[in-house]
Amino acid sequence: MTPDWYPAIRECCTYWQDAPMLQQTFDALERSFSTDNDACIDSAKCIVEVVCQIIVDELDSPALQIRPKEETPSFGAWVSAAVRALKLGDTRNAAFQKLISQHHKLTTTLGDLRNDAGPVSHGRDGFIARLSAYHRRAAVLSADAIVAFLHQAYVETELNLVRTREPYERFETQNELIDKWCNYANVEFDDDGSLSLTIESPNEEGDVVISASPSQLLFQLDRPAYIEALNAARTAEAIEGKFEEPTA
Repeated sequence: MTPDWYPAIRECCTYWQDAPMLQQTFDALERSFSTDNDACIDSAKCIVEVVCQIIVDELDSPALQIRPKEETPSFGAWVSAAVRALKLGDTRNAAFQKLISQHHKLTTTLGDLRNDAGPVSHGRDGFIARLSAYHRRAAVLSADAIVAFLHQAYVETELNLVRTREPYERFETQNELIDKWCNYANVEFDDDGSLSLTIESPNEEGDVVISASPSQLLFQLDRPAYIEALNAARTAEAIEGKFEEPTA
């Protein structure tokens, strides 16, 4: 069996490539699926659940409070919370509502299949026969359909720019608009060596003054350069300490 069975999961995991748990679960899916191991059922179900948690954490707010209240939310609770977070049920279109309902049934069935047949999360009778390739494909295809549905809806959602954890590149349209109408001005250095600059906006009252030390600027804009500067600074610090005259 090939990765062509789960293109939406692959795309989603590439999108959130900085999410360690999602990547670890995806690695488990790839290994188990490629070796015809029934554990791919557990991994497929877990990927859906992790994706739902990412979406809920990103879109939840004190005003919405869509995160499940249970101490250990069920699989269905996470998927339902993600659907609410994406506002997929906020429509009067009967056909779309039916589509939502069918995805909910698909979620329930995938959870049931994992509970009945997944070998990783629960101990089984050691002599139970393995499932067929068709069962494994059905589980992975189901998970892929759910992930495709949720992730594409998420990509099209307008995020809260104040609290989002999405990278700068996610907001290409907004970035281009700001760069078109805003400019640097009055670049200076403060007494402590920090860079101070003004960003002019079309509205003068919207001008922003930003101050940043070299470490702050590097940490926020270029993490590899920050590490390189840190290593150079440590070397300079060690050399300075080596040649520092001892006190009497």
